[in-house]
Amino acid sequence: MFKPNEYKTEIVRNGVRILRPDEYEAVLKGCTKSHHRTMLKALLYSGMRYIEMQRFQEHPSWFTGDFIHLPRFADRKVKRKQHERWVRLNPTGKMIIEYFLQVKEPLPAYQNWRDNMRRWAKRGGISPEGMGVKTTRKTYESWLMFYYPGFMADITLSQGHDTVTSIQHYLNMPFTEVDHLKMKNYVDGWRPDPHRFETYNNR
Repeated sequence: MFKPNEYKTEIVRNGVRILRPDEYEAVLKGCTKSHHRTMLKALLYSGMRYIEMQRFQEHPSWFTGDFIHLPRFADRKVKRKQHERWVRLNPTGKMIIEYFLQVKEPLPAYQNWRDNMRRWAKRGGISPEGMGVKTTRKTYESWLMFYYPGFMADITLSQGHDTVTSIQHYLNMPFTEVDHLKMKNYVDGWRPDPHRFETYNNR
């Protein structure tokens, strides 16, 4: 059961909750149905928009085994800057996506998922403030930015943002060293191969 902390540690940007690793684990603990847990993990590790995940569930062939290839119609953003997108996954993310594509139940409606997130947060003992369909996406990109600051361009392209938007929303987050250490469990292996261009040029 949620009990308010003496000191406020929740991170909320523009009304959207951004979780610390411990908070994500609390939400996951509060999520008791296996298919919901798989959905929650897939939303986190992909960092995709909710509508993109709904359409991806209808088009499993978009998963190549290494990336998720999103064509232009994968979301409804009118001002979308990328015609298509390749979503980068770390090894754990690839495994989670394989499980996600085996789930028979469709992702719930937006409001139902928001209500689920808030209920799981309370059940896990944390504040439900700002919890919703954008939480997992903004959480994972924040973690990537904090853990891999030298790969901003790769992160923003994979997540479908422009750099300016990402700087405004995801930099200068009040994460701690403990948060940084625990993020490793979720983002390790995401970083692009630093030798990929060197290998290509030496062919």
